[in-house]
Amino acid sequence: MRDQAVFTVDRLELTFAPRPWAFANERRAEIDAYFAALKRKNPSLWNGRILMLYEQRLEQGIFHGAYLETDYASFAAWIGWGWPQAGIYDCFGTGAIMASDGAFLLGVMSPRTLNAGHIYFPCGTPDPSDIVDGKVDLDFSVRRELEEETGLSVAEFETEPGWTMVVDGSLIAQVKVFRARDTAEQLRERILAHLAHEERPELADIRIARGAGDLDAKMRGFVRTFLGHRWR
Repeated sequence: MRDQAVFTVDRLELTFAPRPWAFANERRAEIDAYFAALKRKNPSLWNGRILMLYEQRLEQGIFHGAYLETDYASFAAWIGWGWPQAGIYDCFGTGAIMASDGAFLLGVMSPRTLNAGHIYFPCGTPDPSDIVDGKVDLDFSVRRELEEETGLSVAEFETEPGWTMVVDGSLIAQVKVFRARDTAEQLRERILAHLAHEERPELADIRIARGAGDLDAKMRGFVRTFLGHRWR
């Protein structure tokens, strides 16, 4: 795992200020061929529209940034080719559900997703539906993804103020903590029941993390960094 940095952020100020992404334009033919190969292996992949950060700064507890719009194929190729320098950041919001007994719940990505088998908190790449009055609303994005992936209502949680930002090169995860009244086992049972009724669930299973012994190599680096930071 690469060295990562953790910051406490009071507020996000993110704008949608579209401009071309040179990487996507200059390597269009390579990107299209790469994504076509991905789709042959996993036909459920969809080349929708997403948002990616191209400017960012943290000042006095406020994280400022600007997003452009691109296609998912370009994003997938950028990741698949090892995150080359391309004037862009993968900046997204993610919801960390903390049970009443202090444990955190994470989802195992289903086989139909690009990151099958990887273990995350509920999250998703921002897309145009997250733009509200010219602003990119990661709080809205996180709440939507959490409810869609787990079936749990955000209204039942106590939301911690601010964000924990984990920076790993071109990846910037903005983590929002949601405190639940149920135990980890109760929450897991509820989420699994929801997944059982979904025609195409994004998650294949739910993991419970109570301490360092529950860390898994399939957890993305930012997840392990966040958990280690909380447990310390």
